[in-house]
Amino acid sequence: MQILVDVSRAQVVLLTRQGCSLCERTAARLVELAAELEFDFTSTDVDAAAAAGDSGMRVEYGDRLPVVLLDGREHSYWELDEPRLRADLATA
Repeated sequence: MQILVDVSRAQVVLLTRQGCSLCERTAARLVELAAELEFDFTSTDVDAAAAAGDSGMRVEYGDRLPVVLLDGREHSYWELDEPRLRADLATA
């Protein structure tokens, strides 16, 4: 299955793991913000990625979850920095 991504829109990825309540709250808020601010939002479970053979994200970010990546770069961790995300998306 191929996923088409609109490269003209900002890409926000939430790194998460199952059972993480902070991750769940952050994901819910990012869904709302994606509709409002028009960015593409996806999430990646670092433990599932590691089980599939890609342990890099779990090694890099596993102790700081949830981690928000904006266009491939770390933007915030443990808590969503919403004011900064809004500002960064406005200048993108």
